[in-house]
Amino acid sequence: MRTYLVVMDESREARAALRYAARRAARTGGTVELLAVIPPPEFVQWGGVQAAMEEEAQLRAEAMVLQASGAIAEEAGLTPSITVKQGDSIKEVDEMLRGRADVAALVLGAAAEGSPGPLVSHFGGTAAGSLPCPLTIVPGNLSDEVLDSLA
Repeated sequence: MRTYLVVMDESREARAALRYAARRAARTGGTVELLAVIPPPEFVQWGGVQAAMEEEAQLRAEAMVLQASGAIAEEAGLTPSITVKQGDSIKEVDEMLRGRADVAALVLGAAAEGSPGPLVSHFGGTAAGSLPCPLTIVPGNLSDEVLDSLA
């Protein structure tokens, strides 16, 4: 089964990538894997405060991904798999790609203005030739109608 890996955050471009991947998966009989990466926490001198900050970040990421998965279920009829990890986003995406043979494509959204983002820059640049699957970059400024027609 084809799995489309989408790295989620709260950006417009991530939602565009998710919409594209969900539509594509629905049309090809595939699934969607949502990956949210929480940045490593800054060191806080008091352990209890740091633990509370880490838990808050985890809960915020889980809520964001659950909301996105609900949108997929409603719009495309798919129930995505959800993974939340803590660490460097490039490293976590790379590990997931190398550890999952079922990933048919990495789907990333590019910012509509300015830099396309660190993941697009990395995976579309220096790492592009060594990826274990195709990379799909979805422009963040595309309308829902255009995304639906492209998928």
